[in-house]
Amino acid sequence: MKYPSPLPEHLSGVPFTVDEGLNAGVARDRLKNGGLVTPSRSIRLPSGASTSPECLVQLAQLARPHTLVTRLSAASHATAFLLWEFPGFLPGADKPGIHISRPDTVTIARRRRVVGHRGQFFPDEIVELYGVFVTSRARTWLDIARRMSIDELTVVADHLLRRPRPEFEGRSAAHATREELADMLDRHKGTPGIRKARLALEQACVGADSAPETRLRLALDRRGLPKADVNVPVTLVGGVVRQPDLAYPEFRVAVEYDGEGHSDPAQVLRDISRDEDFAAADWILVRIGKAHMENDARAAVRKVRLALLARGWSPSE
Repeated sequence: MKYPSPLPEHLSGVPFTVDEGLNAGVARDRLKNGGLVTPSRSIRLPSGASTSPECLVQLAQLARPHTLVTRLSAASHATAFLLWEFPGFLPGADKPGIHISRPDTVTIARRRRVVGHRGQFFPDEIVELYGVFVTSRARTWLDIARRMSIDELTVVADHLLRRPRPEFEGRSAAHATREELADMLDRHKGTPGIRKARLALEQACVGADSAPETRLRLALDRRGLPKADVNVPVTLVGGVVRQPDLAYPEFRVAVEYDGEGHSDPAQVLRDISRDEDFAAADWILVRIGKAHMENDARAAVRKVRLALLARGWSPSE
């Protein structure tokens, strides 16, 4: 039995275009009948290689050849949402298919395993990520607006506007400014979903560190509770400084969302120390968990509301 000749090492485990194969010295017969999978025309995939990405690099590897064989194209929409690791719930993001956008001056991409889109693009709205052309963060936020709720678009906006912690993230600038997101909306007036994006930007804020924190803030605002400071440091007894997720300094009430990481033994000890610091300063610390966020965060709202009432807040204020 004659076995296919080995592929060049850099093509042995990833999707590649026919032109890339030819340029690497792969024979045409090997590309045509050599045991390779054809996920889409002019693209080849080594037999046994996964078509279900398990990480961002694999997703980029799957998307890259589709953008190469489709002139003037970039990964966009749900694919860009995943590549940028956006928080928030985007319906259909887990469905198979690579989302590809092209300028509206050319035909929409029509090929197997591709979801095609068209639109107007400015030069700074296409960037390179993991070796593949992809719509920028701000443009991706606009593109996904049509399918997301206003609150979930706000989750993404908060993520883009958030001030990073350089010691942990290796960057000092936010992914985007409010002005940059507003400019993106002004560039593309009339785009489907733009009204939702404008409303999301209006209620977005700088400071939220996670999607649950944003959802909690929005739920509290929606129920008429006073405006909270978001991740603003507060000075307690003895000059101790804490930075709660949400704070009502006037009423000495702080709110913390304790996610999954708070079950770690070391984190438990840090949380105990945090709780003691607030108690020593006569602050009420309201701890919120995942279960409190169910049913539109009714339990979370109730806990915070009771704490504020105990400290003299009146709903009429």
